[in-house]
Amino acid sequence: MKPPDIAMQEPDPLLAGGQGACRSHLVLRVDAQRGTQREADLLAEETAVALEYNGISHATLLASPCDLEDLAYGFSYTEGIIRGPHDMRDVELVERGNGLVLQMQIASACLDQLKRRRRSLAGRSGCGLCGIESLDEVRRDLPPLAPRGTRVAASAVVTAVAELRGMQALHAATGATHAAGWADAAGKIMLVREDVGRHNALDKLIGHLLRNAVETADGIAVVSSRASFEMVEKSAAAGISVLAAVSAATSYATRTAEELNVMLAGFTRGRQFTVYSHPEYLNREGDPSR
Repeated sequence: MKPPDIAMQEPDPLLAGGQGACRSHLVLRVDAQRGTQREADLLAEETAVALEYNGISHATLLASPCDLEDLAYGFSYTEGIIRGPHDMRDVELVERGNGLVLQMQIASACLDQLKRRRRSLAGRSGCGLCGIESLDEVRRDLPPLAPRGTRVAASAVVTAVAELRGMQALHAATGATHAAGWADAAGKIMLVREDVGRHNALDKLIGHLLRNAVETADGIAVVSSRASFEMVEKSAAAGISVLAAVSAATSYATRTAEELNVMLAGFTRGRQFTVYSHPEYLNREGDPSR
């Protein structure tokens, strides 16, 4: 299958509501020895994005106002609201004075699941559980992935993370965003999505993969943050069996990865990383410790 076009990393101006993902702001630079200086700086936009399904308000996220159609598909799919891209009938962006609204029309068969998963995620970029009403809602009932058919080379994980760092244009400009990247089996990054929220970045990535029918069985997802259980769960929902994070994984993320048959790696720095779950997915040929 043809890989996604890297050019599609650029923010979609229509679905960004005419806004950019960053804006200029006059700041005061302070140096304890050399004094102060006023100059322009680029700040990452953080915009309230409300999600509505068939006229029903469901969640409000704080997100970067770019690639919002990918976010609509990815969030809807990883939350179990839609079963596939065919369930999404229409996505329209409405700009309001205090934020943006993604108005989605989904198949009527999905409305019952929507009501079961309904929650208000108002508030924070990095929190995926704000508004959950009971502990029973924390985990989705996902089946474990089939065991990975091909092993992943350690060099592929290292390559993917190294390439991700050089492809975070919004982070390079602002220093305030996370990224999620999709790499092939050799570790070559095919697509990157950025957002002020790490969960949003991953949802945008998954949304693009879903919309373009990209096969996920043999690829690698890499994220610029720590790995939470929700990021593992979202990856598993999308059929992604290898998730590599720049920072550490939590214990809940590790348990979730073990249960869902996801190889979870973290602390990917230089040529080293830590495997928290399913090390049998790693190709260790030539490893002197074996």
